[in-house]
Amino acid sequence: MKRLSCFWAFACVCAVMAAPQAEIDAAIARGVKYLLAQQAADGSFSDPHMPALTGLPLWALVQGGEGKSEAAKKAAQFVLGTQRPDGGFYVPKPGRGGSGLGNYNTSVCVSALYESGLAPTRAILDARTYIAGSQLTGDDTMSGGFGYDRASRRRYADLSNTSYALDAMRRTEGVEEFRPQGEAKADLNWDKALAFVEHLQAKDGPRAGGAAYNDRTAQGGLATNATGRVQLRAYGSMSYAAVLSMCHAKLTRDDPRVKSALGYCSKFWTVDENPGMGNQGLYYYYDILARALSVAGVAVLEQPDGRKVVWKDELAAKLLKLQQKDGSWVNDNNRFWENDPVLVTSFAILTLSLCK
Repeated sequence: MKRLSCFWAFACVCAVMAAPQAEIDAAIARGVKYLLAQQAADGSFSDPHMPALTGLPLWALVQGGEGKSEAAKKAAQFVLGTQRPDGGFYVPKPGRGGSGLGNYNTSVCVSALYESGLAPTRAILDARTYIAGSQLTGDDTMSGGFGYDRASRRRYADLSNTSYALDAMRRTEGVEEFRPQGEAKADLNWDKALAFVEHLQAKDGPRAGGAAYNDRTAQGGLATNATGRVQLRAYGSMSYAAVLSMCHAKLTRDDPRVKSALGYCSKFWTVDENPGMGNQGLYYYYDILARALSVAGVAVLEQPDGRKVVWKDELAAKLLKLQQKDGSWVNDNNRFWENDPVLVTSFAILTLSLCK
């Protein structure tokens, strides 16, 4: 796989004792054991109508050293069985105005399958074609972004779905060299994607550099300040999604947008909550944080008071404390389905694998 890196250099001063490698490996092994016990006979996990909920455990099994196991092979076969003629991985939901969260499911599943090496090249190529065809066009602020569904009754895009799509397309781009001659290659309009992300980034104020989920809903991105001015509501997980997306769009380390986003991440660094969201989407926050800083090449975050944060050490230590006796992780807050221990355990294993 061709891996992309945006390099960002900070002086490395350890502020927290690093979790021993053996402890991280043991925690991952306990998490993997838990996942293996949750797999259904057909190879699926959690909800068979949501292929991503099998794709994420598959991805976690791969990162946990079980990528060639029978469980991983069964999970991959289940996911492959959900691929539709248009290339997407999803279960249709007639009458819902969408395709069963096709964009989200496809981006997660194609990434997991690619990392597993258990999918035929044709399946990856078709999924890339589906994702590329899901990018919104036009002249409004949603142009360049992605929503949950390719087929929807309303025009919609958000930064979470967009970051998953950009990650999947950049992660799997090397497969295009195997596309049959004469067949159109699948790619994105990266300039439009970058413009979508940049629009959601706060330009000033106390949360400058941070990013919002979207620009259409109070819940997702809009807030009103003390003067009555409507502004984007930046928060933790989306700010890391912006970093990941900007790096995948090949911005350099000197780009002011990257600097600003990482400045927000340093200012609001914490592993105790998803900044601005409390414990909502906490494990998604951990996962996107680890992926973003890894792709950006950031080893240390320097806070406004000068403290140097070795993020891998602090994040790993937090996850080790949060693991349950049965090897799972779970969030008491069910926002974004995080009371599902299979989903959350998958996020935790993927995060820890990047903290090693």
